[in-house]
Amino acid sequence: MQLERIRDPGKVTRLLLIAGSLCVIGLTLDQLRLFGTPMLDAVIVLETQFYYAILALLLPFAFLLYRSNSRYDLFAMDAGLACLTFACCSWLFVSAESILDEGWEFIAPERGIQVSLLLWILALESVRRAGGTALFGLVALFSIYPMFADKVPEIISGMKIGLNETAAYHVMSIESLFGLPFRAFANLVIGFLVFGVALQHSGGGRFFIDLAFAMFGQVRGGPAKVAIVSSGLMGSMSGSVITNVVTTGQLTIPVMQQNGIKARTAAAVEACASTGGVLLPPIMGSTAFVMATFLQMPYYSVAVAAAVPAILYFLALFLQLDAYAGREQLRGLSDAELPNVKEAFEKGWYYIAAFFLLIILLLVMQREQLAPWAATGCLLASHQIFGEKFTSAAFLNMLIAVARLLVELLAVLAGVGLIVGALSVTGLSGTLINDLLFIAGGSTGVLLVMGATTSFILGIGMTVTAAYIFLAIVLAPALIEGGLHPVAVHLFILYWGMLSFITPPVALGAFAAATIARAKPMLAALDAMRLSSIIYLIPFLFVMDPDLVLANGITAAVFKLLEVVPAIYCIAMGTQGWLPRFGKLNILAALSLIIGGTLIALPDLAIIGINTSEVGLDGLGLLIIALGLLYQLFSTRSRKD
Repeated sequence: MQLERIRDPGKVTRLLLIAGSLCVIGLTLDQLRLFGTPMLDAVIVLETQFYYAILALLLPFAFLLYRSNSRYDLFAMDAGLACLTFACCSWLFVSAESILDEGWEFIAPERGIQVSLLLWILALESVRRAGGTALFGLVALFSIYPMFADKVPEIISGMKIGLNETAAYHVMSIESLFGLPFRAFANLVIGFLVFGVALQHSGGGRFFIDLAFAMFGQVRGGPAKVAIVSSGLMGSMSGSVITNVVTTGQLTIPVMQQNGIKARTAAAVEACASTGGVLLPPIMGSTAFVMATFLQMPYYSVAVAAAVPAILYFLALFLQLDAYAGREQLRGLSDAELPNVKEAFEKGWYYIAAFFLLIILLLVMQREQLAPWAATGCLLASHQIFGEKFTSAAFLNMLIAVARLLVELLAVLAGVGLIVGALSVTGLSGTLINDLLFIAGGSTGVLLVMGATTSFILGIGMTVTAAYIFLAIVLAPALIEGGLHPVAVHLFILYWGMLSFITPPVALGAFAAATIARAKPMLAALDAMRLSSIIYLIPFLFVMDPDLVLANGITAAVFKLLEVVPAIYCIAMGTQGWLPRFGKLNILAALSLIIGGTLIALPDLAIIGINTSEVGLDGLGLLIIALGLLYQLFSTRSRKD
């Protein structure tokens, strides 16, 4: 009998999860000095002790929540591994001062090496359970790379160190297991994950759906547009495409189908909206916080830069669905079928209040560490006063959900940290930049294609965060060295890593939505690819013209949008084969809109070595569109005659 790999926790595990999540929340709040002077100053003297404590409180649950295999439930063994993990992390916590003062990451005592070897193996196993076999294979290979770095081809060779030295560096330095991904998680990400879970468990998803229905349900193709708004907002806060699909999709997909939207298209709409949500500020999932750490800039700067590309993506989705609804002659819902805007707002205004508080603290006051905790406190307090009060059981379930999410992400980020450490200690991360530039022949265009392809492939087998971190180390520096804007490069990698959720052959987001819609998964994935076609172009637009990530201010971005928005309109109409006043388009007219719109959207291509002028591209694009529409008019008249 096949078992679910995710174990349903028993009573003891549930109690431990609740205790662990409370301890992590309290420890994080104390460490961030949100209560003033830290109360645990006498216990946590060093920052590394904070990291060791977080690992001790969360990593053991990777063995209690995830089975080792799908055939047998070896709980006794898993409990032993959990205890062993806790013991190793506790030893590191107690020994933190000696590790720092005596440089144990380079020369460690025998006991330190034994603990490091053990925790290294346990971390790899936790990655396998929480992150999957593909990520485990990549992490395992790179983590042992320092031991044979001198025996590989010269292009990827580096400085070799022994087994003991590798283990000590991985576990006791702040460049590997406790490296940049882990530090971003501990210092920033935890608060935003807690806010996302609190929003879901307090009914935020239902509120955003009701409000979206009240505002957009009556327009042409209204239910689909509702899915875009509600799933986009929830996806931004949950940070997980699949989680968002299976939660909001349960509500939006059936209504879309009742409105006459095909099952495969309804699934595609939900998958596209949920995928776009992770690219939408203000939260953008956990990856954006890691990105801010990589770029050594405040998170709000990343959020502001990501705003215009995300808006373009959702605008394209709206336009495509409007064209689809026009082509299929769909109508919106009647007023009797829709919630009242005023009533919907009155029932859940405090969700919007918490959301605005988050935005003000993030973007205006720039208090990114305080923002999620203040917004969570505001949300929970308001919900208890004005909403349906949390029962004790519901509150405890929320804490368990928090712990589950933290455990999964921590295991993945700790594992990816091993890759970072291996590249760091061998010096490979520095030489790879020159090697990639050499392979590309110095061509920025070739590097971009390499980056897009690699990001997409890694996104298939890894979480978005893991794929992003790997490429941010290996590929991003080479692209930046090629003359591209740093923020645009990192967003480019993130976008292409996300595309595997809606692109065959994997398309996990589309497949999950197809299950709810009872549609054929591959057909839903193909529809998702068609609906989100603009997302394949947007990353190239902003990486070649950083005006779209506000690199040169708002005025430059506005002028660029005056050119790009009409181009996106043409592409959306051409992809759906429908245009107002023209109706259904023939294949040549549709292609002319797609090709012409793409040429108009493209910036000056000199940065990738192609000598063209932007004016020339615009003129050619307009000519192609005009010829295509003239052909449509003549062919329509000839059929009538």
